[in-house]
Amino acid sequence: MSSENNNMGTLDTKRPNFDELITKIAKYTLEFEPKNDLAYETARNCLIDTIGCGLLALKYPQCTKLLGPSVSGAEFRPLGAKIFGTSYQLEPIRAAFNVGAMVRWLDFNDTWLAAEWGHPSDNLGAIWALGDYISRKNISEGKKPLKVKDILKAMIKAHEIQGILALDNCFNKVGLDHVLLVRIASSAVSCAMLGGNLDEIKSAVSHAFVDGGALRCYRHAPNTGSRKSWAAGDASSRGVDLALKALSAEMGYPSALSANFWGFEDVKMKGQKLTIPQDFSSYVMENILFKISFPAEFHAQTAVECAMILHEEVKNRIDNIKKIIITTQESGHRIINKVGTLANPADRDHCIQYMVAVPLIYGRLTADDYEDNIASDERIDKLRALMTCEVDDRYTKEYLEPSKRSIANAVQVFFKDGSSTNKIEVEYPIGHKRRRVEGIPLLEEKFKASIASKLSPKKCQILESICFNQSKIESIDFNKFSDLFAL
Repeated sequence: MSSENNNMGTLDTKRPNFDELITKIAKYTLEFEPKNDLAYETARNCLIDTIGCGLLALKYPQCTKLLGPSVSGAEFRPLGAKIFGTSYQLEPIRAAFNVGAMVRWLDFNDTWLAAEWGHPSDNLGAIWALGDYISRKNISEGKKPLKVKDILKAMIKAHEIQGILALDNCFNKVGLDHVLLVRIASSAVSCAMLGGNLDEIKSAVSHAFVDGGALRCYRHAPNTGSRKSWAAGDASSRGVDLALKALSAEMGYPSALSANFWGFEDVKMKGQKLTIPQDFSSYVMENILFKISFPAEFHAQTAVECAMILHEEVKNRIDNIKKIIITTQESGHRIINKVGTLANPADRDHCIQYMVAVPLIYGRLTADDYEDNIASDERIDKLRALMTCEVDDRYTKEYLEPSKRSIANAVQVFFKDGSSTNKIEVEYPIGHKRRRVEGIPLLEEKFKASIASKLSPKKCQILESICFNQSKIESIDFNKFSDLFAL
């Protein structure tokens, strides 16, 4: 017997029951039927916004160099999933990576903030890939394709799994990246989409936990880099892969979470048990945060709004600024409060000081403003050096309150002559549920601009007539919907 087996002691051939949380995730994925019209309406807006984010990313060679088949010629026609805004048609694992990388590239897709944070629409990589593949395969076998409503239902569930797991469990405090939640949600939903039963979904989810988690080092200095833009694509594609393995009767691991010493909770969470404070339903989709105005890390969204408000007052007094005080929440202070040199665009869009300096100077913040030609403006780093980032305990408290979930920031500028601006405070960003009436028309304009950047005017007109009509979009065959976005 090997020394490893000796260390393990007597082997028990009786496998335990699946951990309760794994079972809850699997049962929810298989059995829950969303009933709330608000959930489907929000999912429609999420779908079109996420597609739009992916189309905008195709402008950037750092993104497009990663797309396409795994090796030249390895496309999958006619059954493969079409990658919107491109001519690619790929098998579902690779397709999930393509879509996931595109939609996450610009940090412009929806967001969920709690003890952990993340971007639940990252799961569209897996959902789009399988939705298109299943639809085309069904047609080839004389069966009906999926409808877009089926895709919206899968999105509601993936959002819920990722978001509810984030409410009480802070993975970043133990050094893990939030994309592990994408892998878990994508594994569960992918397995269900492919026809998996309860045991198979539990198996897929257990494998997602066994995988452990990606390190956050690529999101933080001195290692900040572009992996943070494709990590979610990697996670969603892995979710598809694990689902397919589970469907091939690959065994699951019932105590993947709770196993003494070897389980996820002991190894990755340092002994902390994973908990959920409420049942899975459609809460997360209904309360999702849209990034509408700025491609920026969400903890800074309201700080950018404050800076935009101040622009007219300070734009001609930049050289006379003595100090700038940014007031934020604890989470924002911890992850995007950066001093010193910013190495690349991936570093800049996670620096609250940079994201405040640019709109103070230019009156805007776009994806292009993270590039070297803008970052070389010496005024930006001069303003950054004058900034102090402080935490307001009320902001932190209301950030976590279920009835509020604010993401408050304030900015005040002080001048050398002793004068100052007012302290400009914004508690809820324009993409918040409390600002839906104001935000959705702007979200639709964002989508129009996104599709116009890649598709013909005729296709754009057709898409607008479908995408802004709930009943029309829900009833269309998903493969036909996908065809409209392909080149």
